[in-house]
Amino acid sequence: VQLQASGGGVVQAGGSLRLSCAASGRTLSSYAMGWFRQAPGKEREFVAAIRWSGDTTYYADGVKGRFTFSRDNARNTVYLQMNSLKPEDTAVYYCVAARVWYGNRWSRRDMEYWGKGTQVTVSS
Repeated sequence: VQLQASGGGVVQAGGSLRLSCAASGRTLSSYAMGWFRQAPGKEREFVAAIRWSGDTTYYADGVKGRFTFSRDNARNTVYLQMNSLKPEDTAVYYCVAARVWYGNRWSRRDMEYWGKGTQVTVSS
């Protein structure tokens, strides 16, 4: 599976961005999908995940209520709608895929496929 993330950019605090992650090489319909992010000088951290069916999502506490994760299996694409962005959301965002749904325990070590990342910068 090859994952290509897009949609990053520069936005002012309080603004919105929508990230997309398109897959090729294999259908995404049997994979759980997720987003991780890494800010400068910090470890890569979990952001959000969605079950293969799209009926279950899980978010890190810091983004809950502001970010919405959705998927379109027909287009082999997932989306992360990010609203009310804060400067602390500034990071490189990575799309990931995993065959297993990890519930509330998402570790970067368990992810099977990674996209190259897209930069999100939120100015204050």
